[in-house]
Amino acid sequence: MVDAIIEFFSYGFVRNAIIASALISILVGFIGTYVVSRRLVFLSGGITHASFGGIGIAWYLGWNPLLGAAIFSIVSAVGIEYLTGEKRLREDSAIGMLWALGMALGVFFVFLTPGYAPDLMSYLFGNILTISTSDNLMLLVLSLVTALFFTLFYYPILFLSFDEEYVKTQHVKARVINFTLKILVALAIVLSIRAIGIILVISLLTIPANIANLFTKRFGNIIWLSALICFGSTILGIILSYRLNVPSGATIVIALALIYLLTRFYFHLKGAIFRDSLRKGL
Repeated sequence: MVDAIIEFFSYGFVRNAIIASALISILVGFIGTYVVSRRLVFLSGGITHASFGGIGIAWYLGWNPLLGAAIFSIVSAVGIEYLTGEKRLREDSAIGMLWALGMALGVFFVFLTPGYAPDLMSYLFGNILTISTSDNLMLLVLSLVTALFFTLFYYPILFLSFDEEYVKTQHVKARVINFTLKILVALAIVLSIRAIGIILVISLLTIPANIANLFTKRFGNIIWLSALICFGSTILGIILSYRLNVPSGATIVIALALIYLLTRFYFHLKGAIFRDSLRKGL
């Protein structure tokens, strides 16, 4: 078994998958922590599913599907921020409409395209083993930009995650930071689609940060801890998917969910033992 796993990791496409896992984990650390702290999970889900509209339109026009997804996701993110920022529309309504419209446009244009229709499953559920060197280069650039932005604006982002009104009183351009963060969220989602798919990518932005939050409440600590959790779970998912001959995206999400449940159970059991010891001491 060990020899088979060593042989598996000797392949070039597997090495690309490991590099992608590390880069995606960096994005998950920063973006996921912000999304969970700011309670933007529904927004991220809306952007994720709306990106499918960009994939369908790009396929119809003969463009790179991920380019279409990136453009559509950024437009959706900025559009939601614009519509809800001035209270023109409730955020949940805007997200719900874009969510449904994006998926509908994607299916519509894919089936309007003459000739062979693409394998929709590869976009909906992804496969990290298909990640290429060019994909990793884009992930590297986005990871560096995201890390730099969070480093330069750490405290405004921290305060924005918990109290936007306080940020506005400090003469910080909260609207500009908000727009930039929404764009980074959109790009992180798009570049993770190849790895885990539209349906499952939202789990990467939420589960690792929630696991990390069980260990620490500090924003900075959640960032690096969720990145480590994401990387470890992704590698575990790749190994299990290889051994069981099942889709890697689904296996990664199941691994993350199991780790969350086990961690939650551990802290619950630890708390119960502590309370029991206190009662006996009294």
